[in-house]
Amino acid sequence: MATKKVTVTIPEELLEEIRGDAAERGLSAYVADALRLKRDRDQLQELVDWLEEEHGPVTEDERARAAAELADLDDEHERRRAAARSRTGEAA
Repeated sequence: MATKKVTVTIPEELLEEIRGDAAERGLSAYVADALRLKRDRDQLQELVDWLEEEHGPVTEDERARAAAELADLDDEHERRRAAARSRTGEAA
């Protein structure tokens, strides 16, 4: 993938906070990943806005059901990770 060097201004405190997290893969890769995530989130928000225009806002009951389903999926993923760790003798 082609890259281009740009100059950005970042608050010093934020830069210091992320330097440690970014050290291994590099600040540029960290910032590129963050920008991709932000772009994806913005696109998802556009979809949500459009869906709410078409179908009305999500109800609290729908939100609660979705949160419960996500929690169930998280639990299942954790069970699978724990099982894989126990098969390989890896610590949690």
